[in-house]
Amino acid sequence: MSSSRFVDDDRFDGLYLNVAQQTRGIEPLLDSVFSFLRRKTDFFDGPDGDSAQAQAKVEQVFAKHAKIHDESKKSSAKSKSKAAAKPKAAPKKEEVIEMGTDGGFDVSSKPAATDKTPPTEKTTPTKTTKGSTSTQQQLQQPPPNETAQQSKPESAATSSDQESSKKEGDGAKKPPPPLGNGGTVPGKYVWTQTLAEVTVTIPVPDGTRGRDLNVVIGKSKLKVGLKGQSETIINDPLTKTIIMDDSFWTVEDGNRLVIQLQKLNDHEWWKGVCQGHDEIDVTTIQPESSSLGDLDGETRKTVEKMMFDQRQKAMGLPSSDEQHKLDMLEKFKQQHPELDFSNAKIN
Repeated sequence: MSSSRFVDDDRFDGLYLNVAQQTRGIEPLLDSVFSFLRRKTDFFDGPDGDSAQAQAKVEQVFAKHAKIHDESKKSSAKSKSKAAAKPKAAPKKEEVIEMGTDGGFDVSSKPAATDKTPPTEKTTPTKTTKGSTSTQQQLQQPPPNETAQQSKPESAATSSDQESSKKEGDGAKKPPPPLGNGGTVPGKYVWTQTLAEVTVTIPVPDGTRGRDLNVVIGKSKLKVGLKGQSETIINDPLTKTIIMDDSFWTVEDGNRLVIQLQKLNDHEWWKGVCQGHDEIDVTTIQPESSSLGDLDGETRKTVEKMMFDQRQKAMGLPSSDEQHKLDMLEKFKQQHPELDFSNAKIN
Protein backbone atom coordinates (compact mmCIF):
# COMPACT_ATOMS: atom_id res chain seq x y z
CA MET A 1 0.00 0.00 0.00
CA SER A 2 1.40 3.37 -1.03
CA SER A 3 2.25 5.69 1.88
CA SER A 4 1.47 8.82 -0.18
CA ARG A 5 -2.26 8.36 0.37
CA PHE A 6 -1.75 8.94 4.11
CA VAL A 7 0.28 12.16 3.77
CA ASP A 8 -2.79 14.43 4.00
CA ASP A 9 -5.25 11.90 5.44
CA ASP A 10 -7.44 13.56 8.10
CA ARG A 11 -9.58 10.55 9.02
CA PHE A 12 -7.70 10.01 12.29
CA ASP A 13 -7.56 13.66 13.40
CA GLY A 14 -10.18 13.15 16.08
CA LEU A 15 -8.27 10.23 17.56
CA TYR A 16 -4.94 12.06 17.56
CA LEU A 17 -6.50 15.21 19.00
CA ASN A 18 -7.89 13.18 21.87
CA VAL A 19 -4.44 11.65 22.47
CA ALA A 20 -2.77 15.07 22.25
CA GLN A 21 -5.27 16.49 24.72
CA GLN A 22 -4.40 13.80 27.27
CA THR A 23 -0.61 13.70 26.74
CA ARG A 24 -0.33 17.55 26.81
CA GLY A 25 3.01 17.85 25.01
CA ILE A 26 4.96 16.92 21.87
CA GLU A 27 7.42 14.59 23.58
CA PRO A 28 4.75 12.66 25.55
CA LEU A 29 2.72 12.35 22.33
CA LEU A 30 5.72 10.91 20.45
CA ASP A 31 6.48 8.68 23.43
CA SER A 32 3.01 7.19 23.17
CA VAL A 33 3.48 6.53 19.42
CA PHE A 34 6.87 4.87 19.78
CA SER A 35 5.67 3.01 22.87
CA PHE A 36 2.94 1.45 20.76
CA LEU A 37 5.43 0.51 18.03
CA ARG A 38 7.82 -0.97 20.62
CA ARG A 39 5.22 -2.97 22.56
CA LYS A 40 2.82 -4.07 19.83
CA THR A 41 4.96 -4.34 16.67
CA ASP A 42 8.42 -5.49 15.51
CA PHE A 43 9.24 -2.03 14.16
CA PHE A 44 12.48 -1.66 16.12
CA ASP A 45 13.79 -5.06 15.01
CA GLY A 46 13.59 -4.19 11.32
CA PRO A 47 13.90 -6.72 8.50
CA ASP A 48 17.39 -7.76 9.69
CA GLY A 49 16.85 -7.29 13.41
CA ASP A 50 18.69 -3.97 13.38
CA SER A 51 17.09 -0.88 14.99
CA ALA A 52 19.21 1.42 12.81
CA GLN A 53 16.90 0.76 9.87
CA ALA A 54 13.93 1.77 12.03
CA GLN A 55 15.70 5.01 12.93
CA ALA A 56 16.46 5.68 9.26
CA LYS A 57 12.82 5.15 8.36
CA VAL A 58 11.74 7.65 11.02
CA GLU A 59 14.22 10.23 9.72
CA GLN A 60 13.03 9.61 6.14
CA VAL A 61 9.36 10.20 7.06
CA PHE A 62 10.29 13.28 9.13
CA ALA A 63 12.25 14.78 6.21
CA LYS A 64 9.33 14.18 3.84
CA HIS A 65 6.84 16.03 6.05
CA ALA A 66 9.33 18.82 6.82
CA LYS A 67 9.70 19.39 3.07
CA ILE A 68 5.93 19.50 2.61
CA HIS A 69 5.66 21.99 5.50
CA ASP A 70 8.33 24.28 4.04
CA GLU A 71 6.76 24.24 0.57
CA SER A 72 3.34 25.01 2.02
CA LYS A 73 4.80 27.88 4.02
CA LYS A 74 6.49 29.38 0.95
CA SER A 75 3.31 29.04 -1.12
CA SER A 76 1.29 30.77 1.58
CA ALA A 77 3.82 33.63 1.75
CA LYS A 78 3.67 34.10 -2.04
CA SER A 79 -0.12 34.24 -2.07
CA LYS A 80 -0.06 36.84 0.71
CA SER A 81 2.46 39.00 -1.16
CA LYS A 82 0.38 38.84 -4.35
CA ALA A 83 -2.72 39.85 -2.46
CA ALA A 84 -0.88 42.79 -0.90
CA ALA A 85 0.47 43.92 -4.30
CA LYS A 86 -2.99 44.17 -5.87
CA PRO A 87 -4.25 47.77 -5.97
CA LYS A 88 -7.15 48.38 -3.70
CA ALA A 89 -10.39 49.28 -5.42
CA ALA A 90 -11.54 52.83 -4.94
CA PRO A 91 -14.33 53.07 -2.44
CA LYS A 92 -17.76 53.47 -3.96
CA LYS A 93 -19.40 56.81 -3.55
CA GLU A 94 -22.06 56.55 -0.96
CA GLU A 95 -25.57 57.30 -2.06
CA VAL A 96 -26.80 60.43 -0.34
CA ILE A 97 -30.41 60.64 0.71
CA GLU A 98 -31.52 64.24 0.89
CA MET A 99 -34.45 65.83 2.64
CA GLY A 100 -37.22 66.76 0.21
CA THR A 101 -39.10 70.03 0.18
CA ASP A 102 -42.19 68.39 1.60
CA GLY A 103 -40.43 67.12 4.70
CA GLY A 104 -39.91 63.56 3.31
CA PHE A 105 -36.74 61.85 2.08
CA ASP A 106 -35.91 62.46 -1.56
CA VAL A 107 -34.00 59.52 -3.11
CA SER A 108 -34.45 60.49 -6.77
CA SER A 109 -31.52 61.59 -8.87
CA LYS A 110 -33.52 64.33 -10.55
CA PRO A 111 -33.39 67.85 -9.21
CA ALA A 112 -36.14 68.69 -6.81
CA ALA A 113 -39.10 70.26 -8.48
CA THR A 114 -40.22 73.67 -7.51
CA ASP A 115 -42.89 73.86 -4.89
CA LYS A 116 -46.18 74.08 -6.68
CA THR A 117 -49.20 73.99 -4.52
CA PRO A 118 -52.22 72.58 -6.32
CA PRO A 119 -55.16 74.91 -6.55
CA THR A 120 -57.70 74.31 -3.87
CA GLU A 121 -61.25 73.68 -4.84
CA LYS A 122 -63.56 76.54 -4.21
CA THR A 123 -66.41 75.75 -1.94
CA THR A 124 -69.59 77.69 -2.00
CA PRO A 125 -71.01 78.34 1.43
CA THR A 126 -74.54 77.08 1.97
CA LYS A 127 -77.06 78.92 3.98
CA THR A 128 -79.21 76.88 6.29
CA THR A 129 -82.06 78.04 8.36
CA LYS A 130 -82.63 77.07 11.92
CA GLY A 131 -85.54 74.86 11.03
CA SER A 132 -83.73 73.01 8.27
CA THR A 133 -80.77 72.40 10.57
CA SER A 134 -82.86 70.77 13.25
CA THR A 135 -84.65 68.67 10.62
CA GLN A 136 -81.34 67.41 9.26
CA GLN A 137 -80.13 66.53 12.77
CA GLN A 138 -83.28 64.55 13.39
CA LEU A 139 -82.84 62.65 10.11
CA GLN A 140 -79.20 61.86 10.90
CA GLN A 141 -79.87 60.59 14.44
CA PRO A 142 -81.13 56.96 14.53
CA PRO A 143 -84.02 55.95 16.78
CA PRO A 144 -83.15 55.17 20.45
CA ASN A 145 -83.95 51.44 20.16
CA GLU A 146 -81.84 51.06 17.05
CA THR A 147 -78.93 52.82 18.74
CA ALA A 148 -79.05 50.46 21.73
CA GLN A 149 -79.16 47.40 19.48
CA GLN A 150 -76.15 48.62 17.50
CA SER A 151 -74.11 49.36 20.62
CA LYS A 152 -74.59 45.85 22.05
CA PRO A 153 -72.94 43.93 19.20
CA GLU A 154 -70.19 46.54 19.01
CA SER A 155 -69.39 46.08 22.71
CA ALA A 156 -69.56 42.29 22.32
CA ALA A 157 -67.20 42.45 19.35
CA THR A 158 -64.82 44.65 21.32
CA SER A 159 -64.77 42.23 24.26
CA SER A 160 -64.21 39.24 21.95
CA ASP A 161 -61.33 41.08 20.26
CA GLN A 162 -59.80 41.80 23.66
CA GLU A 163 -60.09 38.15 24.67
CA SER A 164 -58.53 36.93 21.43
CA SER A 165 -55.69 39.43 21.71
CA LYS A 166 -55.18 38.35 25.31
CA LYS A 167 -54.93 34.72 24.23
CA GLU A 168 -52.49 35.65 21.50
CA GLY A 169 -50.45 37.61 24.03
CA ASP A 170 -50.39 34.63 26.41
CA GLY A 171 -49.27 32.35 23.62
CA ALA A 172 -46.54 34.77 22.57
CA LYS A 173 -45.01 34.67 26.04
CA LYS A 174 -43.84 31.09 25.53
CA PRO A 175 -40.46 31.20 23.73
CA PRO A 176 -39.74 28.93 20.75
CA PRO A 177 -37.54 25.84 21.17
CA PRO A 178 -33.83 26.80 21.32
CA LEU A 179 -31.75 26.00 18.25
CA GLY A 180 -29.63 22.95 18.84
CA ASN A 181 -31.16 22.67 22.33
CA GLY A 182 -28.64 25.28 23.46
CA GLY A 183 -28.11 29.02 23.46
CA THR A 184 -25.75 31.96 23.04
CA VAL A 185 -23.69 33.92 25.54
CA PRO A 186 -23.17 37.26 23.73
CA GLY A 187 -19.56 38.10 23.08
CA LYS A 188 -18.28 34.73 24.30
CA TYR A 189 -19.63 31.53 22.78
CA VAL A 190 -22.48 29.53 21.25
CA TRP A 191 -23.44 26.12 22.64
CA THR A 192 -25.61 23.17 21.69
CA GLN A 193 -26.37 19.90 23.43
CA THR A 194 -27.70 16.39 23.20
CA LEU A 195 -28.57 14.18 26.14
CA ALA A 196 -25.02 12.79 26.08
CA GLU A 197 -22.78 15.81 25.42
CA VAL A 198 -22.44 19.59 25.20
CA THR A 199 -20.65 21.36 22.34
CA VAL A 200 -19.23 24.85 22.98
CA THR A 201 -18.01 26.91 20.00
CA ILE A 202 -15.84 29.95 20.77
CA PRO A 203 -14.65 32.41 18.07
CA VAL A 204 -10.90 33.08 18.18
CA PRO A 205 -8.62 35.31 16.06
CA ASP A 206 -7.78 34.07 12.55
CA GLY A 207 -4.72 31.85 12.40
CA THR A 208 -5.04 30.65 15.99
CA ARG A 209 -3.40 27.29 16.71
CA GLY A 210 -3.74 24.91 19.61
CA ARG A 211 -0.51 26.06 21.21
CA ASP A 212 -1.84 29.63 21.30
CA LEU A 213 -4.67 28.63 23.66
CA ASN A 214 -4.91 27.83 27.33
CA VAL A 215 -7.78 25.36 27.77
CA VAL A 216 -8.35 23.51 31.04
CA ILE A 217 -11.30 21.10 31.19
CA GLY A 218 -12.04 20.13 34.77
CA LYS A 219 -14.64 17.84 36.24
CA SER A 220 -16.77 20.78 37.32
CA LYS A 221 -14.96 23.84 35.89
CA LEU A 222 -13.97 25.21 32.49
CA LYS A 223 -11.18 27.69 31.78
CA VAL A 224 -10.45 29.10 28.31
CA GLY A 225 -8.08 31.90 27.34
CA LEU A 226 -5.45 33.04 24.88
CA LYS A 227 -1.85 32.75 25.99
CA GLY A 228 -0.24 36.09 26.67
CA GLN A 229 -3.54 37.75 27.59
CA SER A 230 -4.48 38.33 31.22
CA GLU A 231 -8.23 38.28 30.59
CA THR A 232 -9.79 34.85 30.11
CA ILE A 233 -12.75 34.05 27.86
CA ILE A 234 -14.27 31.55 30.32
CA ASN A 235 -13.20 30.85 33.89
CA ASP A 236 -16.30 29.63 35.70
CA PRO A 237 -17.70 26.47 37.31
CA LEU A 238 -19.85 24.24 35.10
CA THR A 239 -23.56 23.88 35.82
CA LYS A 240 -23.22 20.07 35.83
CA THR A 241 -20.45 17.51 36.25
CA ILE A 242 -18.70 16.04 33.19
CA ILE A 243 -16.47 13.06 32.35
CA MET A 244 -12.99 14.52 31.87
CA ASP A 245 -11.44 11.57 30.02
CA ASP A 246 -14.12 11.66 27.31
CA SER A 247 -14.06 15.47 26.89
CA PHE A 248 -11.69 17.21 24.48
CA TRP A 249 -11.19 20.37 22.40
CA THR A 250 -9.93 21.25 18.93
CA VAL A 251 -9.35 24.31 16.72
CA GLU A 252 -11.32 24.31 13.45
CA ASP A 253 -10.45 26.43 10.40
CA GLY A 254 -8.05 28.47 12.53
CA ASN A 255 -10.81 30.78 13.76
CA ARG A 256 -12.96 28.86 16.23
CA LEU A 257 -12.39 26.68 19.26
CA VAL A 258 -14.75 23.70 19.63
CA ILE A 259 -15.05 22.02 23.04
CA GLN A 260 -16.85 18.69 23.50
CA LEU A 261 -18.03 18.06 27.07
CA GLN A 262 -19.25 14.56 27.91
CA LYS A 263 -22.08 14.65 30.45
CA LEU A 264 -21.79 12.51 33.56
CA ASN A 265 -25.58 12.25 33.73
CA ASP A 266 -26.77 11.61 30.18
CA HIS A 267 -30.47 11.68 31.12
CA GLU A 268 -30.92 15.41 31.68
CA TRP A 269 -30.80 18.70 29.77
CA TRP A 270 -28.49 21.54 30.82
CA LYS A 271 -29.90 25.04 31.37
CA GLY A 272 -26.50 26.56 30.63
CA VAL A 273 -22.81 25.71 30.31
CA CYS A 274 -21.38 27.66 33.25
CA GLN A 275 -22.89 29.06 36.40
CA GLY A 276 -23.81 32.73 36.13
CA HIS A 277 -24.08 32.63 32.31
CA ASP A 278 -27.26 33.00 30.26
CA GLU A 279 -29.68 30.07 30.66
CA ILE A 280 -32.40 28.53 28.51
CA ASP A 281 -35.83 27.14 29.37
CA VAL A 282 -35.39 23.37 29.16
CA THR A 283 -39.16 22.83 29.11
CA THR A 284 -39.23 24.23 25.55
CA ILE A 285 -36.70 21.69 24.24
CA GLN A 286 -38.22 19.43 21.61
CA PRO A 287 -35.81 16.62 20.72
CA GLU A 288 -36.44 15.12 17.30
CA SER A 289 -38.31 11.85 17.46
CA SER A 290 -35.98 10.33 14.88
CA SER A 291 -33.06 10.55 17.29
CA LEU A 292 -34.86 8.37 19.84
CA GLY A 293 -34.46 5.38 17.56
CA ASP A 294 -30.68 5.67 17.88
CA LEU A 295 -30.83 5.17 21.67
CA ASP A 296 -30.73 1.87 23.49
CA GLY A 297 -33.91 0.53 25.06
CA GLU A 298 -33.28 1.72 28.62
CA THR A 299 -32.15 5.21 27.59
CA ARG A 300 -35.05 5.62 25.18
CA LYS A 301 -37.49 4.60 27.91
CA THR A 302 -36.01 7.23 30.25
CA VAL A 303 -36.14 9.96 27.58
CA GLU A 304 -39.76 9.21 26.67
CA LYS A 305 -40.71 9.27 30.36
CA MET A 306 -38.99 12.65 30.81
CA MET A 307 -40.78 14.09 27.77
CA PHE A 308 -44.12 12.77 29.02
CA ASP A 309 -43.57 14.34 32.45
CA GLN A 310 -42.72 17.70 30.85
CA ARG A 311 -45.94 17.67 28.81
CA GLN A 312 -47.99 16.68 31.87
CA LYS A 313 -46.43 19.48 33.93
CA ALA A 314 -47.18 22.03 31.20
CA MET A 315 -50.86 20.97 31.23
CA GLY A 316 -51.07 20.94 35.04
CA LEU A 317 -51.50 17.15 35.17
CA PRO A 318 -49.70 14.60 37.40
CA SER A 319 -46.40 13.12 36.29
CA SER A 320 -45.93 9.43 35.56
CA ASP A 321 -44.72 8.73 39.12
CA GLU A 322 -47.59 10.70 40.66
CA GLN A 323 -50.10 8.96 38.40
CA HIS A 324 -48.68 5.58 39.46
CA LYS A 325 -49.23 6.49 43.12
CA LEU A 326 -52.80 7.59 42.39
CA ASP A 327 -53.52 4.31 40.57
CA MET A 328 -52.14 2.31 43.49
CA LEU A 329 -54.29 4.25 45.95
CA GLU A 330 -57.39 3.75 43.80
CA LYS A 331 -56.71 0.02 43.65
CA PHE A 332 -56.23 -0.11 47.41
CA LYS A 333 -59.54 1.74 47.90
CA GLN A 334 -61.36 -0.85 45.84
CA GLN A 335 -59.82 -3.67 47.86
CA HIS A 336 -60.75 -2.04 51.20
CA PRO A 337 -64.12 -0.28 50.84
CA GLU A 338 -64.56 -0.27 54.62
CA LEU A 339 -61.78 2.32 55.07
CA ASP A 340 -62.28 6.10 54.84
CA PHE A 341 -59.83 7.88 52.54
CA SER A 342 -61.53 11.29 52.49
CA ASN A 343 -58.68 12.95 54.44
CA ALA A 344 -55.86 10.95 52.88
CA LYS A 345 -52.88 12.89 51.50
CA ILE A 346 -50.37 11.61 48.95
CA ASN A 347 -46.72 12.64 49.31
